[in-house]
Amino acid sequence: MIIEKNRILRTSGERPIVYDIYHNGSGTAKPVVIFCHGFKGFKDWGAWDLVAKEFAATNFFFIKFNFSHNGGTPEQPIDFPDLEAFAKNNYSKELEDLERVLQFISTSIKYDQDKDVDNISLIGHSRGGGIALLKAAESEKVTKLATWASVSDFRSRFDESSPEFLAWKRSGRRFIKNGRTNQMMPQDWQFYEDFIEHQDQLDIKHATQNLNIPHLIVHGEEDTTVSVASAKDLKKWNPSAELQIFPNTGHVFDTHHPWNGMELPLVLAQIVKKTASFLHK
Repeated sequence: MIIEKNRILRTSGERPIVYDIYHNGSGTAKPVVIFCHGFKGFKDWGAWDLVAKEFAATNFFFIKFNFSHNGGTPEQPIDFPDLEAFAKNNYSKELEDLERVLQFISTSIKYDQDKDVDNISLIGHSRGGGIALLKAAESEKVTKLATWASVSDFRSRFDESSPEFLAWKRSGRRFIKNGRTNQMMPQDWQFYEDFIEHQDQLDIKHATQNLNIPHLIVHGEEDTTVSVASAKDLKKWNPSAELQIFPNTGHVFDTHHPWNGMELPLVLAQIVKKTASFLHK
C-alpha cells in the first residue's frame, strides 16, 4: 500500500492544506474518495488512518486533509497549535478549501495512473458532512456522496436567542472548551457574519433537495452531538438518498482519540464496508 503523509497543498495567498493519500499502488485508475473532518477535528483524529487504509484496500484512491483554519499547522497537523487560525475559520473557508483539494486532485498529473478523476466521491463527518453536501450539490466534479453523522442545518447551531450568543456578539470572540485537550478554543464573531453573508450558499436543506447524485446517509442512533433527526431530515429532503441508521452507537462510531487499536471497532468497520460498497456501485 502507498501512503503519503502530511503533504502540503499551497495556493498563493492562502494558508496551506495538509493532506494524506492512500492507495494500493496498482498503477490502474481507481475511484477517488475525499474525506472531510468535522468541527474540532483533524485528518489524523481517532481511527481515520485505519479508515483510509480500509478504503485503499478496497481499491479506492483515498485523500484526507486538514481544513486550512482547523487549528493545525504543517509542522504539527495533529491537535490545535494555532488557535488564532481556528478563530478565523468559517464555513466559506472550508468550502473553498474543499474546492482547492478537488481542483488539485482533478488536475495534478502526479497520480494520473492511479486515480479516476471522472469518479470522485466525498465523505464528510459531522460538520464536514454539511460541507461535503454543499460542495457535492454545486460541483460537477463530484459523482457520489456519503455523509456520516452529518449536520442538516448550520443556522440552528448558533442558538441565536441564547445569552451566550448575545455575549459573543458583544465581545466579538467566544471560547469553546475542548474537553480532550483542555484548550479554550477561540471563535471570532466573523464566523456568524460570514454565515449570514453567504447563507443562501450555505443552505443544506436547499442543497439536499437539489442533489442529483447518489447519496448515502449514515448516522448512529445514540448520537448526542448531532441528533439522528438530522439524518432523517436529509432523507426527507432527498427521498432518493439511502439512509442507514446504526443502533447502539454515537457520533464517532465507538472510536476516540487517540485510537491505539490495530483494527476498527465493529460498527465503524461496518460503516466503511457499507460506504465502500455504495461508492463502488
